[in-house]
Amino acid sequence: MAANALAVFGVTSEEEALYRFLLRNPGIRADEVDQQVGSPREAVERGLERLQHLGLLRRDVPDRGLTPTSPDIAMARLMDRRLQELHEEIMRVTTSRYVVDLLRAEVVADEEASPQGVEQLVDLGQIRNQIDELAFFAREEILSVEPYTRLTPENITQSRPLDLRCLRRGVSIRNVVRSDALEHGPTAAYLRELVAHGARVRVADDVTERILVYDRRTALVPIDPADTSRGALVTREGGLVCNIIALFEKIWEQADDLRASGEGVRTPPELTETERRVLLSMVSVGKDEAGARELGVSVRTYRRHVADLMRTLGAANRVQAALIARERGWI
Repeated sequence: MAANALAVFGVTSEEEALYRFLLRNPGIRADEVDQQVGSPREAVERGLERLQHLGLLRRDVPDRGLTPTSPDIAMARLMDRRLQELHEEIMRVTTSRYVVDLLRAEVVADEEASPQGVEQLVDLGQIRNQIDELAFFAREEILSVEPYTRLTPENITQSRPLDLRCLRRGVSIRNVVRSDALEHGPTAAYLRELVAHGARVRVADDVTERILVYDRRTALVPIDPADTSRGALVTREGGLVCNIIALFEKIWEQADDLRASGEGVRTPPELTETERRVLLSMVSVGKDEAGARELGVSVRTYRRHVADLMRTLGAANRVQAALIARERGWI
């Protein structure tokens, strides 16, 4: 049996050993535990208080002794508590952009080294990294005008996690694309997927501009709109950003809403009964073997169901899948 199997939930080895002891000795009196486990009474009392705080122990009926919470309920409580902690930690990380501004304030002013308001990027990898970084740290709004006629599978695969992550954080996304893009099945499906998750997408027949604006503070435009291979310009200069936003708003007002430009937009699909059972098993059972037994299927089939569920949720791992499902009210 693994030592300190509950460490991932913030339970120490001493606390886990004490909980296991109580499971084997339900109803034991608190003043008898230290003699049985061979630990100082003060340490045992601290451990009991901690287990009670974690929801692994009940002490509300003194004459019945100590009542440990059943493993099924205990694991559900620990997992829910840990997922909430991870969710809060993710939110703190994704809203930490202000730290950059604080650190920038520490830089000694130097006329020769000071930023000129516009940065030129000529390397495609550098441009992609800049876009990824700006999207990751966006907290309020992303505005974009993208005159493509189709997206490659690689484009969609790269963009989907960033876009959905922003939408789950509550970032507003407004996007204008060419109406021709709706004639390409995968591109149209992806745009409607974004709308289903809360993005606002409009289409225009003759849009040629390329614009990206993040939180109304940073804008990215091509050096040459007719030849994007020449690179891009990034600006944080207030006047320039305001003018770029004004251009975006003009394009936005003249474009048609995607909801009215094509077939109806689908809402995020509900889980099937099998997916719901897999999800509940995934967040409450530690090992795939146990989950497979619970569903009455082979381990291989269970893992395939888990992989399918993660694709449905757009999650990169099981923890993220649990967080997304929690946000949608599925668990």
